Amino acid sequence: MPHKKRTATGVLGGLAGLVGLSAVAGILVTATVTPAIAVSGYAASSAIDVFDNMPSYLEVDELMLPTEFYRKDSDGNDVLMTQFYDQNRIPVTWDEVAPVMFDAITSSEDKNYYTHGGVDLLGTASAVFGNLRGGDTRGGSSITQQYVKNVLQQACEKEAKSQDEVEACFRSTTVSSGTDGIERKLQEMRYAIQLEKRYPKNEILLGYLNIAHFGGTVYGIGAASQYYFGVPASQLTIGQAAAIAGMVQEPNTYRLDRPDSESNGAANGYELTKDRQIYVINRMFSDGKITQEERDAAIAEPITPNIQERPQGCQLATGVEFFCQYVTSVVLTDPAFGETIEERQQNLRRGGMKIYTTIDPDLQNAASEAMSVVPPTDDRLNLGSSAVQVEVGTGRVLSMVQNRPFSPSGSEDGSSTAVNYNVREVDGGGIGHPAGSTYKVFSVVNWLEQGHSVNEVINGRVGTKRVETCDGNMMQVRAANDQRLGSVGNFQANPGYSGTIRKFTEDSLNSGFLAMAERISICSTNQVAMKLGVMRGDGSPLDQVPEGSDLAPNQPYNVLGDAAVAPLDMAEAYAAIAGQGTLCQAKAIDRAVNSAGEELQLQHSCSQAISASVANTTAYALEGVMNATGQGARIYDGVPVFGKTGIHEYEHTWMDGASTKVATVVWVGNVVGGEKLNEYRVNGWRLDQIRNAIWPKMQGAANAKYGGDRFPGPDQNLAKNTLTELPNVVGQNVDEARGTLEAAGFSVNVAEPTDSTEPEGRIVSQDPGAGRAAGGATITITPSNGQGATVPPVTGNPQEAERQLRAAGFTSVTTACTEKDDPPQPTVTGTSPAAGEAVGRGTQITIEYTAKNC
Repeated sequence: MPHKKRTATGVLGGLAGLVGLSAVAGILVTATVTPAIAVSGYAASSAIDVFDNMPSYLEVDELMLPTEFYRKDSDGNDVLMTQFYDQNRIPVTWDEVAPVMFDAITSSEDKNYYTHGGVDLLGTASAVFGNLRGGDTRGGSSITQQYVKNVLQQACEKEAKSQDEVEACFRSTTVSSGTDGIERKLQEMRYAIQLEKRYPKNEILLGYLNIAHFGGTVYGIGAASQYYFGVPASQLTIGQAAAIAGMVQEPNTYRLDRPDSESNGAANGYELTKDRQIYVINRMFSDGKITQEERDAAIAEPITPNIQERPQGCQLATGVEFFCQYVTSVVLTDPAFGETIEERQQNLRRGGMKIYTTIDPDLQNAASEAMSVVPPTDDRLNLGSSAVQVEVGTGRVLSMVQNRPFSPSGSEDGSSTAVNYNVREVDGGGIGHPAGSTYKVFSVVNWLEQGHSVNEVINGRVGTKRVETCDGNMMQVRAANDQRLGSVGNFQANPGYSGTIRKFTEDSLNSGFLAMAERISICSTNQVAMKLGVMRGDGSPLDQVPEGSDLAPNQPYNVLGDAAVAPLDMAEAYAAIAGQGTLCQAKAIDRAVNSAGEELQLQHSCSQAISASVANTTAYALEGVMNATGQGARIYDGVPVFGKTGIHEYEHTWMDGASTKVATVVWVGNVVGGEKLNEYRVNGWRLDQIRNAIWPKMQGAANAKYGGDRFPGPDQNLAKNTLTELPNVVGQNVDEARGTLEAAGFSVNVAEPTDSTEPEGRIVSQDPGAGRAAGGATITITPSNGQGATVPPVTGNPQEAERQLRAAGFTSVTTACTEKDDPPQPTVTGTSPAAGEAVGRGTQITIEYTAKNC
């Protein structure tokens, strides 16, 4: 049966046809084209000039192909995550197409395909005269000419930026009337003749089948056979091949994916397509390509579509939809994928790229499971939650999850969303979330960069603090444990204390960080955050006034984390601290290749944002958090981690941290509104603490897979204990002395009042004494009880001495005798306590004397 592939005989026939056509090109134009042009007002002699002067070289571009995103599975294999396309196309090779498909298309579209040289002279002449009568080109073009038309149309559509431009491409490549139609037909001929000089017949035929339109978004025989009949092109039957071949004349008329169509639907057996199919089958029979029996069986068999949708877009990326959306934003912004946004958009949907992403399946699964503790919706508040992990030292995004499921346009009831809570607005996120105390890490970095020690002691007690803003002005903010407007309090009404920066960090002491801001400007702290890759979620700089805000630049509250930022930015920053100061941009794509398999040079960088000594000392401060305010997130797996908690107005809660291998950031809070998280419970967790149900599981999964080393430890110069001037407070009252010492950065211990002649409450001693002492040391001060008296000097005999002591107010007097021959009379030698000492009036005074006989 004549179902097999064409042989060399057919190709030689084509060459013969080409020679013939080349010889009669002038006759062709003169005999068939010139009369037509003459009718249109052209001189016959100009027709040959028009033909000869037309471009003869046609550049056959790469096909418009879907771009595919890949991810790894748990075994390390690349698996398709999703795809994007304007044209659903699956390119196939010659051996991947059933021979009956080649037979069907050549019999119905160009029965002399293997014997002409690119142009069917009779068919073309007929088409030219048809143009003059306002007809069309159907039946007049060879397969090679149709291929030319499709190549030209696709080249135009590749540059189209709107549906209107796509439609304009169709019109420009299919114009069939008047002079324009003739010129188009001539150009097709010119290109077709040269195309067959360059390519074998079989290659052109396969190229045509791979580029042809088969209705809707279906292009090429590979996609058409899969879409309409659910089989690869190699398994097409005669009837299926004939049905598909028939579509090329009017693809959207004969398409089989509209079963409810009244003119061509299931109810009438797809009547229009069936009629066209029968036409193709009969042509195949007439050409001797199928037998009578095969013809009759194919015609008798009803058309039975088996539509197989080929989904596209991030909704197809089950379980990693938001990550997919982030990858898409990277493709649309990285110049590696095109010089302009328009070019990048085209390449995403038409460029046939293969993009291999960074997501770790094990960490993504663990993160999804951990995130399930936060429900997608809550009738009581607009509850959102997200978490992201990046690899230290590379920036590779290893997991990205959130509580609400993905949908491209979101839902009115909020049960699904297209907003990625982990990323900036430009990448498909919102405007970010207030970072709370996780932002304090930038104050620590700033403090160290300005040469201070993490073990330096300052006065972190509540009170009015004066801080400098970006414009050089000073602002006042009250650190107080009351609810007055504008005041800042500490957790659990902590009055604050004089302490080290490391201790402030462990306890997340607001008043302590405001005290730091008195020495390092707010502006510089915000600039440190930006240096570590953090901006506002809307992309605006942290050291400038947000657009539309009437606030002065850089408020004192900035150091406590009131700015709305993206979790991914925070993950980059914490990873930089864990990575000894090396900041790596978030990386969602490991590698990408174009349709030719060539590697694309992606933009990604790592740089030393802060020094290793500053980063390591910051990590040292953050390690202590895990035994203090962060102890609820401890993992107990032996892998060293650091972290920082954050709560903003009880409306948002965070946990940020890292090992030396992976950084993890978790946010839970109000998507819209300001409900207090501590007033609600979900799945046994109070919402302001539910971060502790998520972060340990995610970081624990990372520790189990990636491990982690000890952090290098602090730089000794940045962790040294510092000596501070210790003032002399003797003579001050207790309150004055306490204030003086605390202002100097010391803690105070007030001892029990001691007997002293000084007025009650007056400080009579301090330990250690004035001079220099370790910052933050505890100074013991001793006040007077006002009950003291000075022991007077006494003389004479013991009886006289006792009268003198009692006269001075001492009520407890005794004697102590020492026998001595000289003098013969009892004589007082002194007292104990000695004369001049200040003691309590009830203190026992011993009169010491000598006598010959005691």
